[in-house]
Parts: sequence; structure tokens; C-alpha cells
Amino acid sequence: MNFSDSEIVGSILHENAYEATGDIKEADLILVNTCSIRDNAEQRVRNRLSEMHSLKRKKPELMIGILGCMAERLKDKLLEEERHIDLIVGPDGYRSLPQLIEQAGNGQKAVNVLLSAEETYADINPVRLSGDGVTAFISIMRGCENFCAYCVVPYTRGRERSRNPETIVAEARDLFVKGYREVTLLGQNVNSYRWEDENGKLEFPGLLEEVARVNPLLRVRFATSHPKDLSDDLLEVMAGYNNICKAIHLPVQSGSTRMLKLMHRSYTQEWYLDRIRAIRRYLPDAAISTDVIAGFCTETEEDHAETLAVMREAGYSAAFMFKYSERPNTLAARKYPDDVPDEVKSRRLEEIISLQQELSLQSNRKDIGKTFEVLIEGVSKRSEEQLFGRTSQNKVAVFNRGSHKPGEYVQVKINACSAATLKGELTE
Repeated sequence: MNFSDSEIVGSILHENAYEATGDIKEADLILVNTCSIRDNAEQRVRNRLSEMHSLKRKKPELMIGILGCMAERLKDKLLEEERHIDLIVGPDGYRSLPQLIEQAGNGQKAVNVLLSAEETYADINPVRLSGDGVTAFISIMRGCENFCAYCVVPYTRGRERSRNPETIVAEARDLFVKGYREVTLLGQNVNSYRWEDENGKLEFPGLLEEVARVNPLLRVRFATSHPKDLSDDLLEVMAGYNNICKAIHLPVQSGSTRMLKLMHRSYTQEWYLDRIRAIRRYLPDAAISTDVIAGFCTETEEDHAETLAVMREAGYSAAFMFKYSERPNTLAARKYPDDVPDEVKSRRLEEIISLQQELSLQSNRKDIGKTFEVLIEGVSKRSEEQLFGRTSQNKVAVFNRGSHKPGEYVQVKINACSAATLKGELTE
């Protein structure tokens, strides 16, 4: 979502005669787009701000701004502690950036952290920052209303609101015409997408189908799904279109029903595993990835063991894995003691990571000998004689270059792998 927001900001600034530079020392304006989900993300921003402070001492006219969730959450603290910051702009205030920059240029601190119940930036055509010209993100909704006990997002991004589907399909169509061959539909919980007007009601399975119909050569992905809303209707749509990628990111967070209830995740271990089995039933070749939190409040060794057991049963191809980090003002921070010692969190996280390495390797080994359609994204970092791309299952494949270039689909036979990468050869 932050990457998508950066593209929206880039478009707004471009329309107001600003140009990007690849050299930070040349910049007259530096905007740092931030995340508040974990404490270490905020600490990295603080470190970067210290570096930028030294730039400003050498170039006093340089303007520095903080955007996004951290700006929303820490506006007063940032103004007090980071005196060299000129602008603080929350996720719903990006349209006001040109006026705020002008205000900051006149020597005033410029702040807009008002949350909106309507803003989706639907009319803004984002500047594409990925640089590969092959893959792009489309934000379909903003905000979140799940209020998981550990999560700060509902407080920093506001209420859930969906974007007009006509603008989403039009953006996908425009990207295809411009040569892009893959789009990822983004939302805090894409399954919650709902649009209703005089023409009727559209939910996420219907939207996904409309985007898939733009062109069979346009791959469609989405992130992220909440297990409580992953429907059979969605899986049926995915099974019905070859260009809807067979990969689902389904955060589990914990395998323990007790912990899930404490986390306010709105599902049980049994419900989650039922959704895993449904995916395997409708999409037997699909890859499933996840998020896992180690050491949430009151987590026991038995809870941790249940998480490992669910990981084994799900057979994830990949995972994002973290130690629990208490976020201020969340339900967990207000009501639950952060009582799992850090050394225990670290040990449990190491066990989760180790298991996922095994599962990723097992998943990739099953692909050896198979041939996959791969969308070429670019030249391998290790060798200019090799290209890389992704399978429908969102696995990275590296293969011989041949005469092909990014944006093309090729058939690749997999003959080796690591836990992170498939290695193969062109079959054409």
C-alpha cells in the first residue's frame, strides 16, 4: 500500500511541475513515506531523518516531509522532536501537498493529518515507480475496519472505503495499453471490497472477474485476503480464468484459536484450515503465502506449537514472519500485557523461520520437472546472461536469456531450485 501511495504522491507532484531526482543531494524536497505497523519500521525512519538533518544543515532551503501512517500517528511528537521537518501529511492529505509545500516554503510548519471517509484517489493516474514497465499496483480500497488487537492501521488509515470499479478497470486497461502485463489489486483486506450505486452491487469476486476480462494477456494478482472473508465464490472466479494468478496471501498470524480470539482475528484454527482445504480443492496448483506473529501477548509453548502445526498442514510457499511489536493505542497495548520475554519471542521466531525455509524448499522441489508460463520481469542480478520472472504462483524463476525481453511470456522447465528461487531453461 505504501508503494501505491508513493505513486499517487508522485503523480500529484508531477502535475504541479515537480521532477524526481535519483540523487538525494540534488533534491529541494524530500518526502519520506512511512509505515507504523512495526516499531522497527519507525526506528528506521528516525535514523533516516537524522541523516537528512545533516543534509539540511548543508542546504538550509531543503524541505523535508513525513507522509503516511507515521505522520498520522506521531504528528505532535514529530513536530516536537524532529525540528528540521517542514511537512507532516497523513494518508488522506496528499492532494493538499502543493499548498502545504508552498506554506512550508514561507517558513511555516505545514500539517494535514485529517482522515477522510471518502478519499480513494480514484481520479489520479499514479506515476509508476517500479521501473520495469511490466508490473504495476492498483489500489482498489483504503482503510480498514477489522481492528485486530495488535494493529495500528485502522487508527492511521481510517474507515474502509472502496473505489469506483469503473476507474479500477479503466486503470487496468490503460496499463495494458501502455505495455504492462501484470497488475496487483491492493487493499488492507481486498475481500471486503464492496461498491454499490444505482447500477447495483459489486463485491470483490465480481471486480476481479471484470479486471481479468480486460485482456487474457494481463495477469491479475491481489493482496491481501482476510481468512474470515475468503469465499468459495472468489475461488471459483480464480479457477475460471487462466490470467488470474494462482497465488493467495492468507495471513494466519497464529495457529492457536485462543490466540486468534485474543488477537480479534474473527476466525478459528478450524475455519482457517477449512479455507486452506477449499483453496486446494478449487486451485490444486495454487501457492499459499502467509504472515506469522511470534510471541503475541500471553502466548504459550502450546500456542506456538499449534502455529507450527498449522504451517506444516498449510504447506506455505512463503511467509512474512515477525516478533510481536506492541503498537501504542491498539487494543493489545491498552488491555494486554506484553509478557512474552524478548529472548522467547526470538527463539520462537527462529523456529518459525527455520520451518518456513523447509516448507519453501519442499514447495519448490515439487516444481522440478514441471514447465511453467513465466512473465519476464528483467535481467537477473547475478548474470546478464539470465532473465528472471514469476510463475502464476508468484515464484521467482531464473533461466537462460535467449532472445527474449521483459514483458514477454515464456515457457520455462524447472530443473533445480533453492528455497527462494526456481531455476530452469526455456523450452521454446
